[in-house]
Amino acid sequence: MKQLTIFLFISLIFFSCKSPEARLPETVSSGSFYKESIERNKKLNEREHKRIKQIIDNDSENEYIASESGFWYYYHNKVEQDTITADFGDVLNFNYNIKDLDGNLIYSEEELGPQSYAMDQEEIFTGLREGLKLMKPSETITFFFPSQKAYGYYGDTKKIGTNIPLICKVTLNTITQNKDDE
Repeated sequence: MKQLTIFLFISLIFFSCKSPEARLPETVSSGSFYKESIERNKKLNEREHKRIKQIIDNDSENEYIASESGFWYYYHNKVEQDTITADFGDVLNFNYNIKDLDGNLIYSEEELGPQSYAMDQEEIFTGLREGLKLMKPSETITFFFPSQKAYGYYGDTKKIGTNIPLICKVTLNTITQNKDDE
């Protein structure tokens, strides 16, 4: 009887130690999720562009320029003489504010304060980085960024929500050239 008990005990331990079988990954046989996501993003982009275009069409005071990067802008103060623009590593000092497309202030220039940014070496949203590359010191430009050029799907986790197109008025104060460029 004692041997039977020991045998059952050892058998119980042996069979209970069997690890569970690995689960096979679920495979998706079609790219329908991705196709739907692409279509959703295309429609969102189209709606945002249409809304920005309406604002531009209703504004007879400013001359808008379409950037090659997919945003629009106009100058408040344009520097005509040939001066420097920012290159990799140059440090830019600028001020800006952020509004939604209805003109509601999200972040004021005072709230954000003067900004210092090393070109292409620090995190800044895509549209602003591309816009700063167009600017010369002492210029002021208002940019209209569709959400994918702004904070996109995630927002800024504070005041800017999901997929919000933005208007940013930016004044570039100075560009300090990277010493490696000289």
